Amino acid sequence: MLSNKEIICPDNLLNIAHKKKAVKAAIVNAGKPLPMLSVQDAVDENLIEPIFIGNQDEILKCAEDLKWDISKFEIINEPIENKTATIAAKLASEKKIKIIVKGHIHTDILMKEVLKREYGLLGKTRLSHIWHMTVEKNDKPLIITDGALNVLPNIKTKMHILKNVINFSNRIGIERPKVAILSATEEVLDSVPSSKDAEELTQLAKKENLNADVFGPLAFDNSISKKSAAIKGIKNDVAGMADVLLVPSVETGNGLVKMLIYFSGACAAGVVVGGKVPVVITSRSDEARARLASIAAAVVALD
Repeated sequence: MLSNKEIICPDNLLNIAHKKKAVKAAIVNAGKPLPMLSVQDAVDENLIEPIFIGNQDEILKCAEDLKWDISKFEIINEPIENKTATIAAKLASEKKIKIIVKGHIHTDILMKEVLKREYGLLGKTRLSHIWHMTVEKNDKPLIITDGALNVLPNIKTKMHILKNVINFSNRIGIERPKVAILSATEEVLDSVPSSKDAEELTQLAKKENLNADVFGPLAFDNSISKKSAAIKGIKNDVAGMADVLLVPSVETGNGLVKMLIYFSGACAAGVVVGGKVPVVITSRSDEARARLASIAAAVVALD
């Protein structure tokens, strides 16, 4: 069942990102082949101007292996992995960079620094993670949130996640996104807490007059398949046509994304939004083209 399809960076993200001037980006613990290759791709696409943070010898060795002259870019030598996140957060707080890109470092270590109030990087909404999923370069994306950051969000947090994803959807050209609040069922059942949350979120979205069509609970099949929705007699503006899947937990989002990657060869562009600086937190096993797409998504997410 595993796909051998080559990962393809989608044109829609690159085209929108190209409209912006290359931005300063901190590459956190940069001295590994995959992070360096994806940054090289992003520089070639004129998306970013990198500041490399990490072991200088390893960074220079990776660049040499790639036959890439990085002499015009700044390198901040910090051989201790965990300290690289602190440097990146400080650079962001001083407005010396506009994007943070995770290199070979654990996500929790990086995000722990970003979340420290002393850096002033938090915005009006809670931080959340967005996956922009495509298979071919001209695909209409399927957006999945939150599959990487908020583990078991409550209603208040889910409203932040919802507002963040509406904002991102607008930035990639979806003027009024159709958001499915995912559950295991399209019925509201006391035995399925996510279905109760979905019903409440649907009502709150209407009450706050959000610029989106929001409906839940919906199961995965009747969120994305018109046929499935029709068979089950589900009639609303979202069923079978969702642009966005707002998942009930990180396990659901993580599983959906990785199934799309490994079974369909999907490109997963991942970015943390809601703060003053977008943060790219790809998996350390992600391929370079997916990392490039994630950097493009971060550029698109910039104010």
